Amino acid sequence: MLVDNEVCERVLGEALKRGGEFAEIFVEDRRATSARYDEGRVEELTSGRDRGAGIRVIVGESTGFAHTADLSEAGLLEAAKGAATAVGRGAAATKSVGRLVEQRASNRSSSTNKATLPETIDKGAKIALLQRADAAAREVSGAIQSVSVSYADSRRKIQIANSDGLSTGDDRVRTRFMVQCVASGDTGMQTGMEAPGRGMGFEFFNDFEVESIARTAAERSVSLLSAVPAPSGQMAVVLKRGAGGVLFHEACGHGLEADLVQRDASVFKDRIGTQVASELVTVIDDGTFAREWGTYDIDDEGQAAQRNVLIENGVLTDYMWDLVRARKSGRASSGNGRRETYRHLPMVRMTNTFLPAGDTDPDAIIRDTQYGIYCVQLGGGQVDTATGDFVFGVTEGYLIENGEITRPIRAAQLVGNGPQTMTLVDAVGNDFETWTGTCGKSGQGVPVSSGQPTLRVARMTVGGTAS
Repeated sequence: MLVDNEVCERVLGEALKRGGEFAEIFVEDRRATSARYDEGRVEELTSGRDRGAGIRVIVGESTGFAHTADLSEAGLLEAAKGAATAVGRGAAATKSVGRLVEQRASNRSSSTNKATLPETIDKGAKIALLQRADAAAREVSGAIQSVSVSYADSRRKIQIANSDGLSTGDDRVRTRFMVQCVASGDTGMQTGMEAPGRGMGFEFFNDFEVESIARTAAERSVSLLSAVPAPSGQMAVVLKRGAGGVLFHEACGHGLEADLVQRDASVFKDRIGTQVASELVTVIDDGTFAREWGTYDIDDEGQAAQRNVLIENGVLTDYMWDLVRARKSGRASSGNGRRETYRHLPMVRMTNTFLPAGDTDPDAIIRDTQYGIYCVQLGGGQVDTATGDFVFGVTEGYLIENGEITRPIRAAQLVGNGPQTMTLVDAVGNDFETWTGTCGKSGQGVPVSSGQPTLRVARMTVGGTAS
């Protein structure tokens, strides 16, 4: 426990003194290490620690918020006064704070229970991983001109207490490894990247071999040297397992977050119970999913992580909810209240969002596609959640011709509309893979994963440069 419950009770009482209806303390202690190896030398090796607390007070539709790096009782009381004053009515407290009783989520064991904690591993062992990956990438081809390898780990302890009597916490460990390669050839410089991450400690490297990660990144950059300009127009698009997860995360997932729905910024508003996708499409957001990048025991408001079915067989069944919006709507939170650090207010955010596997052999999906593109990896993109319109860059893709994957393509973009794209899914594979990333929203970034089996969109607009 980062702050004693008795101290939390007094701080919450102070937060309610000016007429607050709800008060909450979020305490955080975060450690992180990162290392980067470029061109045969260590360019960066950093470690850091950040501790503090954010205090939120709610009165009606107004929220007061203050944060402090001072975790003494005096520091917390001062922050509570600041948050209360920001929205206070100047009235005496009408609500008292009940006795805080510590609660633990029972979804799964804390990620630290079986973890080899990153802080127990010598930095030399971490540097050795970077060197091994650098060597493996360079062995792939003489065309490899530069290699950048990065390692990152974090441990985040949190504690949440609120005026409803909740007292709980979580201990989260994450590890990620990234290799980026640049290859040079007749078509210029081409870049390939691979960057898996999981909610686990140094045992991550029992599941992921650094040489394999490096070879994947290197081979990706080399393959692009023989890429032809991407075609343009409407055509079938087959998304390799994992590759399209980010597309559905951005183009559909954000539109299913209750705060955007309530602000009329979602194309899915007022559509619960209606068909919004092909019957082959089910979309799930699951904060309890394995050791994925977005997994936790509790969210950043102390609510248990859950498996939430958002779309089932094409029918919209629910949105994602944080605690405050759920209370106002007379329902339970879905465990999707998240914040970047103690300096930020929580908001509705995705965790691990995915389309589960179907029944079709992925190879059969390719054989059944006469012409189109096969997307292996997507890059950055833009989405308008109010309309569902999106544009995504393809960082690795291939032509499909007469049911076979043929030549690699470059400079391709996928242009479409999220809901419309989901209605055009006509084949779903029996495989599955996830993608690891950071989701940005309203200036905050949080770790998430997305995933899907190999699937085909019957037609999508591809923007390319082929004449």
